[in-house]
Amino acid sequence: MANDEHVALLKQGVADWNAWRDENPHVHPDLNGAGLTGANLSKARLVDANLSGAFLMGANLNRANLGGANLSGAQLNEALLNGAHLEMAHLNGANLSGALINDANLHAANLTEANLSKARLVDANLTMAHLNGANLDGTNLIGADLSRANLSEANLNGADLNGANLRGADLTNAMLRCADLKNAVLVGTILRNADLTGCHIYGISAWNLKLEGTKQQNLIITPKNEPEITVDDIEVAQFVYLLLHNEKIRNVIDTITSKAVLILGRFTDERKAVLDALREELRKRKYLPILFDFEKPRSRDTDETITLLARMARFIVADISDAKAVLQELRAIVPDLPSVPVQPIILEMQEEPGMFNFYRNRPSFLPVHRYVSQEQLLADLGDKVIHPAELKVRELRG
Repeated sequence: MANDEHVALLKQGVADWNAWRDENPHVHPDLNGAGLTGANLSKARLVDANLSGAFLMGANLNRANLGGANLSGAQLNEALLNGAHLEMAHLNGANLSGALINDANLHAANLTEANLSKARLVDANLTMAHLNGANLDGTNLIGADLSRANLSEANLNGADLNGANLRGADLTNAMLRCADLKNAVLVGTILRNADLTGCHIYGISAWNLKLEGTKQQNLIITPKNEPEITVDDIEVAQFVYLLLHNEKIRNVIDTITSKAVLILGRFTDERKAVLDALREELRKRKYLPILFDFEKPRSRDTDETITLLARMARFIVADISDAKAVLQELRAIVPDLPSVPVQPIILEMQEEPGMFNFYRNRPSFLPVHRYVSQEQLLADLGDKVIHPAELKVRELRG
């Protein structure tokens, strides 16, 4: 039960309460189960207070400091918590339905199984918050920072997450049916077995998502002012949207096929320096260099990625100095892509590999350019590497 003296002091007013807290900084107020419905506690210092099971329906806690407070099981429905400090607070099982919590700091707060249905958490800081199993049905989380938050098993059906930051958040088994994810950041977000049916995903940033078992149906990729178009894959949504806007997709394709140059080589410290310098020089000449690291573990996916990049390239520059892996890749690329020129380069002191006879008669394979040093390679890049490759592009593509 609550300490009656603590409850009476709080009801006297925030000024008296805060003065008492200043005089007794080591006392942890016991307000367990206190009846504070509709109380004006704006700017109250309730740090580390025990408010578990407290009745705070409709209470004004705007800008109150509740850092580390125990609010587990508290009744906070319709309460005002705008700008409140709730970092590290315990709100597990609390009822915050309809509460206004805009601009609040809930960093690392424990909201496990809390009821936040229809609450307003606009621009709230919920980084690393524990919201697993929480009820966020219809909650307004516009612009909220939920990075690295635990939202597993949470109910976010119909929630407004427009512009929210969900970077690294865990939404395993979460329900997001008809949620608004427009302009949200989903980078490294875990969505395993989540339900995204009917979500609005226009303008999202989706990278490196974990989507095993995720339900992705009827995802709306268009803004409200355009006819509704749906897809069933969040990671291809942006591409599909571009396909539907012909002038944009043409620009994308034209940019890639007219400027992309795939650079192949070995990624030892010495060779990497040459490849980096080559990339920078190509940039200066308005090309779009793509560098692929062959030192990474090889797999079927790796080989398919290299082939895909080669298909997008205007031409390929392959540094075959000490690079057996590059020769293996060229064996797949050269015969299958006769319209993509390959300009091989090699250190002057090295011998051409014996398997080069396999390439010599291929029309897309240019004579090997030998270079003595990185400086000399860059000095000759225009005349000895780019110019022959561009001539071959025109020849092969008419």
